[in-house]
Amino acid sequence: MTSHSTLLSRVENGIAWVTLNRPEQRNALDIPTLKALINLLDEHDANPDVRVLVLTGSGKGFCAGADVAEWADAESRGILETYGWTETAHTLMNRLHGFSKPSIAAINGIAVGAGMDLTLTCDFRLAAQSARFKAGYTSLAYSPDAGASWHLPRLIGAEQAKRLLFLDEIWSADRALATGLVSEICADEQLLDSAAELATRLANGPTFAFKQTKVLIRDGAQRSLAEQLEAEQAAGLLCGRSHDGAEALKAAVEKRTPHFIGR
Repeated sequence: MTSHSTLLSRVENGIAWVTLNRPEQRNALDIPTLKALINLLDEHDANPDVRVLVLTGSGKGFCAGADVAEWADAESRGILETYGWTETAHTLMNRLHGFSKPSIAAINGIAVGAGMDLTLTCDFRLAAQSARFKAGYTSLAYSPDAGASWHLPRLIGAEQAKRLLFLDEIWSADRALATGLVSEICADEQLLDSAAELATRLANGPTFAFKQTKVLIRDGAQRSLAEQLEAEQAAGLLCGRSHDGAEALKAAVEKRTPHFIGR
């Protein structure tokens, strides 16, 4: 177990568990926490022993978004536009979006604003039954600033995205599942077990192929079909030349379960 004052992190069986650890502030994201999380992502992405990332929160909530106390202090000192929260948050969202390994958000309670946006940037979202989702921007007369306007229309469609953002409704886990905002709901006490089950399946899989698939999906929206087919062919060649590709073929011939190592 490693820790930062606002984060907990451990690696077990190929799974990096990262926990936002400011329960008294509902795991709000201040600048030190954002920077620490960026550094942890760099560390886990470079670590060959890490094959999957699980992100969750301590206490009763996942993340309350931007730290309002830090925000108010910047406002009082006249540095709201320059104190660096938005730039640091954007660096984090870009870093998580570009994380080369599968990522899972285990959403254990309220996810508001940038906290909700953090879940949207993960590959998979598992919600506890008690989870709630709120954009939080327009209630403060702000527009989205941590990726919601990019992720939400792609996940749930433009009209549902506008409803969540414009009306600033609080969505239950059931509503989130029905709209495609999350892929699974778990009983509160089963959330981490369910996340571990999914993470283990991913960690035991061909993570080199997962990496190529993530890049194809991430970049595909900017390509024509012909360009995407070329990219798929190039990625497929890399997979075919990989250790896992050779192992999968050999295991198929030998009629056994393949053992993947992520290379």
